[in-house]
Amino acid sequence: MTQAKPRFRTIEEYLDYDDGTDTRYELVDGELVELPPESRRNHKIASFLFEAFLKLGIASDLLTIGAQIEVTSRKVTARQPDLVVLSQECANALDALPEEADSDVIRAGMPTPSLVIEIVSPGKASSDNYQRDYVEKPREYAARGIPEFWRIDRPRVVVMVLNLEDGIYRSSEFRGSDRVMSPTFPDLQLTAEQILRAGR
Repeated sequence: MTQAKPRFRTIEEYLDYDDGTDTRYELVDGELVELPPESRRNHKIASFLFEAFLKLGIASDLLTIGAQIEVTSRKVTARQPDLVVLSQECANALDALPEEADSDVIRAGMPTPSLVIEIVSPGKASSDNYQRDYVEKPREYAARGIPEFWRIDRPRVVVMVLNLEDGIYRSSEFRGSDRVMSPTFPDLQLTAEQILRAGR
């Protein structure tokens, strides 16, 4: 007999949920969406970027893999980017949580992170993966006020930097030897090829 998936009306209900497994979930419109096992190639890219930001002088406590972000959607939703660079204000808000509420979820009332990075899952333009990465997440992150969002698309061999201007993301594409230009981190010296090659 198949057990029905629970539905959540609040982020608190979701945070209190434990199914007794190590399954990774995102919360989308009040429903659990099981995330596939982390791709080794995607993990290698996230780790490469983690190290690159450390070399840039970003403190390690501002870099997080596995954090979730509460975003605005039709119903309660929490996304889990591949890498998040916290703003100092966002880190302070997470650190100020009481021990019983300690979690790696950036709540709606907290300051926004400086940057979220998503490594795109393969899929055609009609697929759920594509809709999630190219339509839903940019809309949600923009509504949340996150100033910069990277979309790293290995199948399409492109790194996109989306910069929030007047509530809308403006996208720049970088390929091959193009230096990836980050408005938030202008001293970053990485090419699209270096980032994409890290996943091989």
